[in-house]
Amino acid sequence: MSRFWKIVLLVIAVLLVAGIGYRLMGGGKQPGGAAPAGGPAAAGGAGSGRDSAPVPVTVVAAEQKNVPVYLTAQGTVAAYNTVTVSPQVGGELLSVNFREGQAVKKGELLAQIDPRTFQAQYDQAIASKRQNEAQLATAQSNYARSNSPEYRQFVAQTDLTTLRNQVTQFQAAVAASQASANQAKVQLDYTRITSPISGVTGIRAVDPGNVVSAGSQIVTVTQLQPIYVMFNLPEQQLDAVRKAQQAGPLQTSTLDHEGGAVVNADGRLQVVDNQIAANSGTFRLRAEFPNSEGALWPGQFVNVRMQLSELPNAVVIPAEAVQRSSSSDFVYLIKGDSTVTLRNVVQGGQVDDSHVVISEGLKPGDKVVTEGQFRLKEGSKVTQLAPGQAPPEPTAEQLKAAGQKRGQGGRGGPPR
Repeated sequence: MSRFWKIVLLVIAVLLVAGIGYRLMGGGKQPGGAAPAGGPAAAGGAGSGRDSAPVPVTVVAAEQKNVPVYLTAQGTVAAYNTVTVSPQVGGELLSVNFREGQAVKKGELLAQIDPRTFQAQYDQAIASKRQNEAQLATAQSNYARSNSPEYRQFVAQTDLTTLRNQVTQFQAAVAASQASANQAKVQLDYTRITSPISGVTGIRAVDPGNVVSAGSQIVTVTQLQPIYVMFNLPEQQLDAVRKAQQAGPLQTSTLDHEGGAVVNADGRLQVVDNQIAANSGTFRLRAEFPNSEGALWPGQFVNVRMQLSELPNAVVIPAEAVQRSSSSDFVYLIKGDSTVTLRNVVQGGQVDDSHVVISEGLKPGDKVVTEGQFRLKEGSKVTQLAPGQAPPEPTAEQLKAAGQKRGQGGRGGPPR
């Protein structure tokens, strides 16, 4: 066989193999008989998905109301008065007349020191006073008799002067005895240790039977009603606080640590410290609370909120409605045709834990989306829901349309 025929046979064999492979691959059609990509069927399927169902979202209207302006800080509760009770005389402690943690009144007996030594000193001072009073009475009688008209001519002037001086001397002795008796009485009274203030006792430092001395600690009494709360604010807010304080007492509240709810709302700012801390750039403030229910305790850390002023007719929306981008804050605003548009806004401060003030971008009555923003874009059609309202059940037409879309997207079969 010539070379020419060999080449012809080789070309025919290659064409036959290619034809058989083409038939095995389905003759150029998609699996299951589908039209090739980019054909009319494909174009029709893409067009049928453009009219999507409305997105259910929660909608809230912007409100207009007077909004209080608050300053917040962390504070520490401090006792109104704290007194360490110590004896002023020494001796054996006979009794402790309080329970630890007990509420006591001013002047109430807390402890008793053995009074016998001090009682003896007081009795001795009284006896000395009575002795001097008797001597004074004798001197006064002698002087009065010698200075009478019927005896004065028989008494030398020198003796009369001596009698008068004796009266003065015994008067001084009586006064000195009285002073000694007063001092002894004070020492005797010190054996009764009483509470100097009304408050709550702490843990006692001594037990009955111990010998205590002046300066030994018995117990600490803390006054809890009223009570102080100390807190710090940045120095940039000093002028605003002082200006607001001139208009009247500033209401101060304490908040809980979980949800920020008000625990005590009856506090009043009492004093602003007279200097700024150079190391922290803050100034100290002190508020006074009645603490009638005993909710505040010395040393406790609390969140403090002080009302500085009030914004009249402010526009307020829920905080979750505000979305943030790299350039600005924005909200999804509901238009009249139930579509949404992006609206840039400027926040004017926080009202509470759930609402913010919008100073620019919205007006009262504007409806904004608070839930469901992640499914939205400019021009999205929405179904408006009230807060807490569940989305409506899908209709039969919507379910049928959804099934058709799934069928179009999943149509096909195994290769033949």
